[in-house]
Amino acid sequence: MDITIRPIRQAEFDTVGELVVEVYLADGLLSGGVDDPYAAVLREVAHRAEHAEVLVASDGADGAVLGAVTFAAAGSPYADLAGPGEGEFRMLAVRPAGRGRGIGEALVRACLTRARALGLRRMVLSSHQHLFPAHRLYGRLGFARAPERDWDPVPGITLWAFARELA
Repeated sequence: MDITIRPIRQAEFDTVGELVVEVYLADGLLSGGVDDPYAAVLREVAHRAEHAEVLVASDGADGAVLGAVTFAAAGSPYADLAGPGEGEFRMLAVRPAGRGRGIGEALVRACLTRARALGLRRMVLSSHQHLFPAHRLYGRLGFARAPERDWDPVPGITLWAFARELA
């Protein structure tokens, strides 16, 4: 796999915002389509980069951005679940053309590495209930369901929580 995981560059903010919206639309995660209010949040990459860490997966051959994720420690405005001693990743997205290459796994592993570097003891995340391929990835990487932390960001949408202890 010739993929590089690195911090986002300012020139990539718009590209990553559109990438995440494109993936969320394709995966059926924006019930309101392109006008879904959450699409605007997904496009606010500059704000995320200011208050959390945005990582990208770029293709080693041409430098194209194929995926992205946001890592947030407890206390960040982007930490929905993370409490003291925890990190969280959100808005994980991989372009359809990049799927099957280990990009999602590489992005999650980068978040785990970052959490360990910060001395955090646990990583948490939220996921839509129907994202079974993502759930399989999380299980392979040591995450387990944490149903006591499931939550509803808006009425009618319940997100499943997953957690993993960090060694």
